[in-house]
Amino acid sequence: MPAIYPSLAGRVVFVTGGASGIGADIVRAFAANRAKVAFVDIQDEIGRALAKELGATYLHCDITNIPALQDTIRKVGETLGPITVLVNNAANDDRHKIDEVTVEYWDKTQEVNLRHQFFASQAVRPQMKAAGGGSIVNFSSTSWRGGADTIAVYATAKSAVIGLTRSLGRDFGKDNIRVNAVEPGAVITERQRRLWYKDQAQIDFMVSKQAINRVLLGEEVARLVVFLGSDDSRMITKQSIIIDAGLK
Repeated sequence: MPAIYPSLAGRVVFVTGGASGIGADIVRAFAANRAKVAFVDIQDEIGRALAKELGATYLHCDITNIPALQDTIRKVGETLGPITVLVNNAANDDRHKIDEVTVEYWDKTQEVNLRHQFFASQAVRPQMKAAGGGSIVNFSSTSWRGGADTIAVYATAKSAVIGLTRSLGRDFGKDNIRVNAVEPGAVITERQRRLWYKDQAQIDFMVSKQAINRVLLGEEVARLVVFLGSDDSRMITKQSIIIDAGLK
């Protein structure tokens, strides 16, 4: 059974990209800890269904629209109470050929995978400071460490998340706000199965490259995120934690 952290009961948690995949697992994990969870996405049908299932709050928001994202963070703080846990989960691990990358594609990829993490953190800081502290969890990826092919633009954004995390951890520490990053490996979500791992042989090959030969699921990542959001990790900041089952 996953751990339950008493410190999370009643706390307001804000998750980006929470309607599906790892994000939905994170929303479920915080809801199981009796937190007041608000999450944003652009997948309205499944977002509303998840919110109804868990008693969470779903709001439509395109995280590349920074004014809308920051306004949504403000409204959640006014309606549910100050946000004390922010999970910058939203991302898109799109594949591409180097020769086909345009300036527009580059900029859009950075918007989806990096830029919103800074501006969401900027917007939530006053609420966390007023509440006496908080925890921000940024999402990176192990893709940049291994030099995987066909994702150079995505990997660039995810490596930058590490630098952002360490810098914000220093800047926000004086306000008792912790900032950490999570680097998932090959998490086999429904989307991954649909786009990149279309048959069992591909999944088996990836699992064979891990030290722990089991499929890595979003719920495993969610357990780490919940720990980082809780008081049990209160002296952990400026860190990036890899969760990849020992991927080679």
